[in-house]
Amino acid sequence: MSQEAPINKEIEIEELVDLLPDAVTYLMEKGIRCLRCGEPIWGTLEDAAKEKGFNNDDIQGFVDDLNKLYAEG
Repeated sequence: MSQEAPINKEIEIEELVDLLPDAVTYLMEKGIRCLRCGEPIWGTLEDAAKEKGFNNDDIQGFVDDLNKLYAEG
């Protein structure tokens, strides 16, 4: 049985940052502000990405990248 990846598009931003602090830098590089800019956002990764105009394929790419970062950590 394979283990499910810990990060998916429904993960809450707060939970994502707790799980993977490097996600803040990754998301900022993609144009999604999280915490460092002093403007915390709430909701899911998907909500935050769609608010910035990203599509479902982009969001899945973010999920894949963030899971790779998590696995390397």
